[in-house]
Amino acid sequence: MYLLDTHTLLWYFDGDVRLSQDARIAIDGDYPLFVSIASFWEIAIKKSIGKLTCSYLLSELDTYCRDARFSIIPITVEHLDLVSILPFIHRDPFDRLLIAQAKVENYTIITHDEIIPAYPVETLW
Repeated sequence: MYLLDTHTLLWYFDGDVRLSQDARIAIDGDYPLFVSIASFWEIAIKKSIGKLTCSYLLSELDTYCRDARFSIIPITVEHLDLVSILPFIHRDPFDRLLIAQAKVENYTIITHDEIIPAYPVETLW
């Protein structure tokens, strides 16, 4: 089971060449795939402050995810409990939440982020 990092999600739908072959194989394979609602929140925040130019409306992205069989997962109190005790290795609050979700739900994160593997969480790139 895989959890897509925000950039992985966007790169996949954009057909971006930065998406690794292993990541593309996993996403196109027959594995359960998940996207955190936190990724939608991150996109909304970064678009609103001009840090991300993304042509997708979040409602469109939601439709694309569902059409691609990606399940959207909510943020739970159990995820937040783990965020509150994670070592402060990564400063990005969205990535910290994805790490917690992956740990709690036993997902592998598909990410190009070089800091996330410093946590005891499975990653793929």
